[in-house]
Amino acid sequence: MLAQIDRMRNLEARTRKASAASKPRFEKRHQLLPRERVALLLDPGTPFIELSTLAGYLMDSTDPEKSTPGAGVIAGIGFVSGVRVMINASDSGIDAGALQPMGLAKQLRAQELALENKLPYVQLVESAGANLMNYRVEDFVHGGSMFRNLARLSAAGLPVVTVTHGSSTAGGAYQTGLSDYIVMVRDRTRAFLAGPPLLKAATGEVATEEELGGALMHTTISGLGDYLAEDDRHAIAIARDIVAGLDWDAGIPAPAPERAPVPPKLDPEELLGVMPQDHKRPVDMKQVIARIVDDSDFLEFGERYGGATVCGHARIEGFAVGIITNNGPIDPAGANKATHFIQACCQSETPIIYLNNTTGYMVGRAYEEAGMIKHGSKMIQAVTSATVPQITIYCGASFGAGNYGMCGRGFHPRFCFSWPNAKTAVMGGEQAAGTMAIVTAAAAKRKGIEPDAEKLQALQDRIINIFDSQMSVFATSSRLLDDGVIDPRDTRAVLAEVLSICREAEARTPRRMQFSVARP
Repeated sequence: MLAQIDRMRNLEARTRKASAASKPRFEKRHQLLPRERVALLLDPGTPFIELSTLAGYLMDSTDPEKSTPGAGVIAGIGFVSGVRVMINASDSGIDAGALQPMGLAKQLRAQELALENKLPYVQLVESAGANLMNYRVEDFVHGGSMFRNLARLSAAGLPVVTVTHGSSTAGGAYQTGLSDYIVMVRDRTRAFLAGPPLLKAATGEVATEEELGGALMHTTISGLGDYLAEDDRHAIAIARDIVAGLDWDAGIPAPAPERAPVPPKLDPEELLGVMPQDHKRPVDMKQVIARIVDDSDFLEFGERYGGATVCGHARIEGFAVGIITNNGPIDPAGANKATHFIQACCQSETPIIYLNNTTGYMVGRAYEEAGMIKHGSKMIQAVTSATVPQITIYCGASFGAGNYGMCGRGFHPRFCFSWPNAKTAVMGGEQAAGTMAIVTAAAAKRKGIEPDAEKLQALQDRIINIFDSQMSVFATSSRLLDDGVIDPRDTRAVLAEVLSICREAEARTPRRMQFSVARP
């Protein structure tokens, strides 16, 4: 587990190093690096949950030694002037902030989380826009969702505050334009629909960048900019003042825990060894629960019925939660129990945490006769219809329809994180290979041909490689199939923070929150 964590941290460090390598260029322009901007924006010493740090890994380059994850975007939830906000910052130290392959998906997810959790949205914009050498029409079309979502956030009463540190051009100009509060930096901000080269090519008109879309022009003539800053530091200070002036949480009492928080009796450090790296090895997930909940106290629900599906009540930092996890495949009794438990949590308005560790729903004649499809469908229906926040942690395997029943990413959990050892797939590679070998051999025999053992083995090896290369967390998190990979030892802290976000969202006065964010 430590080796997996090191791999993750090294990839994150590679991204930071790549961005920091631009420091001489930024200093020459009297600018701050993107992460320096984010650090100045955040309140010192307060929690910051950075999201999707592995986004786009191996999608910008297939070379594991050269790929730079993060998708050119720094996104996360933190405190600005005492207000919890969603932050979306262009990582312009890498490729001048040009949109990376998964950059759009990462920003859309940040917008979705801001809307669901009723968070003001703060953007630090400096982007060269899309790389025209890698143009894809679908990116252009789906890119409209990002601007649509900015309008929806604003319409839902969630302020959008933008500091335009540098370029915000072409379609990207609407990232600035669709904001409620816009800060521009003298001699650095550039916002225009067509830059000087395109303008000359399209109309023959000649104009400088400053004349077309500089900060001074926009704050004195066009009216696009609301505040003129002298430099990056000044701009960040203005943004902090804007957020402070929102009085966002005025009159909303902070939810108080029903009981005093008590740390787990068992050491969370031991989570490094509780979960085996081989998903075929059995594990008692109650050992995981005992290291993340208050006082290691877990009241199990229906312990003697459908025992491989574990449900029960616990507390995290004094607040009640329901927990559903797996000590193996989900059978009909386990699905029935989980369905009942989800409904009970909704009745008591108790958030649900799913700790994924299952190879899926049970298969076989006896299970089909027992109604596995019917009862599994009821569980999936209950997950879909749940009226309380649902938070998913991929701790081990999450295979087949078990991924669906355990509120996988496709079922829209409020937050979804992975441990570095987690694996997600429709089935294991060996099972997929065996299935295809049986089907191929049967097809050959129907044609009167004896199956070729060497070809069958080659087929199986190829399928195993296809599945194994995609089930690792380094592949799934790259594709935004979670909100980030976390150190297992940080699970309690992360859960406490996101549960706080959920509670604050519920306590906040509804501000026309009927909108839902579109996804491509």
